[in-house]
Amino acid sequence: MRSRLSTRNRALAAIVAVLPATALLTSVTAAPAAAKPQADDRGVIVNMFQWNWDSVAAECAEVLGPQGFGGVQVSPPQESISLPGADHPWWEVYQPVSYQLTSRLGDRADFAAMVRSCDAAGVDVYVDAVLNHMTGQNNGGTGYGGSTFTDKHVYPGLYSGNDFHYHPQHCPNPSGEIADYDNLAEVQNCELLGLADLRTDFYYVRDTLVAYLNDLVGLGVDGFRVDAAKHIPADDLRAIADRVDADVYQEVIPGGAVRLDPYRASGDLLEFTFARKLKEQFHGNIAHLETIGESWGMQPDEYAVTFVDNHDTERDGSTLSYRDGPTYRLATVFTLAWDYGSPQVYTGFRFSGRDESPPANADGTVRPVDCGSGEWTCTHRDPAVRGMVGWRSAVAGAPVRNWWTNGDNAIAFSRGDAGFVAINNTSAPLTREFTTGLPQGTYCDVLAASDGQCVQVSGSGRATITVQPKDAVAIHVATE
Repeated sequence: MRSRLSTRNRALAAIVAVLPATALLTSVTAAPAAAKPQADDRGVIVNMFQWNWDSVAAECAEVLGPQGFGGVQVSPPQESISLPGADHPWWEVYQPVSYQLTSRLGDRADFAAMVRSCDAAGVDVYVDAVLNHMTGQNNGGTGYGGSTFTDKHVYPGLYSGNDFHYHPQHCPNPSGEIADYDNLAEVQNCELLGLADLRTDFYYVRDTLVAYLNDLVGLGVDGFRVDAAKHIPADDLRAIADRVDADVYQEVIPGGAVRLDPYRASGDLLEFTFARKLKEQFHGNIAHLETIGESWGMQPDEYAVTFVDNHDTERDGSTLSYRDGPTYRLATVFTLAWDYGSPQVYTGFRFSGRDESPPANADGTVRPVDCGSGEWTCTHRDPAVRGMVGWRSAVAGAPVRNWWTNGDNAIAFSRGDAGFVAINNTSAPLTREFTTGLPQGTYCDVLAASDGQCVQVSGSGRATITVQPKDAVAIHVATE
């Protein structure tokens, strides 16, 4: 496992390292605020759930790269089960049949072309990697690449019965599935939702998973989100991650017998508590957000990957989602503005049923994304989100200062002397004089869809700003 510093950022760091000191000094007009080491060298990652490879490739070239996004997380690319009798639910991609790269999202050539397109646009690619299990189809089935199997524990030429956990040898629950999340043996040796649970302590299984991940790295993939990492013993996961030269962050949902801290040996952790607390505060009192982060029992800043929602939480209601409209947008603005963790922005498809397929053809292959169709959320294209990507880059490393709140549902703060944001989560306009922390000058709001209000900051760093109901205003030094 390599550090989270991306290939692009390592190259930039090398360039800076060889520049003469005078070249650096001449670009500085004022002493900047003291900066801490960055936890989010990845930049802002867009989690493009169920986008097919051609659509991701186009989005990297036309939107993500030009708008300054640092990375894209793509859905699992390995061959998965095809379930036409169930109308091709979204979770097909989380039931591997083989590790060939033919899926409902495209084939190997499509995937490789997507990675090249994103790399050319300066966007790192992170793959959602399913390592914990195979399918849950007891009677077998067929994958999108044509691979067939007759039992969920037998995959010809790949895995056979001894490569999986069973009751009573490993799993203490007679059903073979997880029932008690306070029992560590159940959580890690029984089946998650009936999915055949791989013995990741076996060298053969580890070698097979490492080969799959390294095949993707060979195609140019920069990192991985490890799905269901909680159900893989931390030592097993580290043994796999240590053999892969890639950035890693992991899905380890808090609660039960599994401790989160040991997983930091393999990489960072998706911060579910952050997302849940955002929902609580944006539906309650955002004044409390002044201290959100490690002091709330979350991961240390340098190990946290923050998000507002993902494909699971938008379905189980544990977090905000696109259905929350302006509140969701404000929570995304806050996440990108806040000095904690490495942020993701989630973009998926609109749905009415929990298992509903993404927009797809009759054979289950996902159709090209059309952000104007109303089928896809395309959150990353929201002017406020795009504006906050540039804002976050402008304030990188600067600490939170000049916190203000009305004690209820309006807050404001600066990031050093580089940027300022005000968030109004109320139903009434807010006009007041704020301490922005910025140098004297005129700055324009980066969140508006068209030309927004411009703000005159005085020599004392103060400015009178109007923030409309359920809206925000953000300015930074590069907008002067």
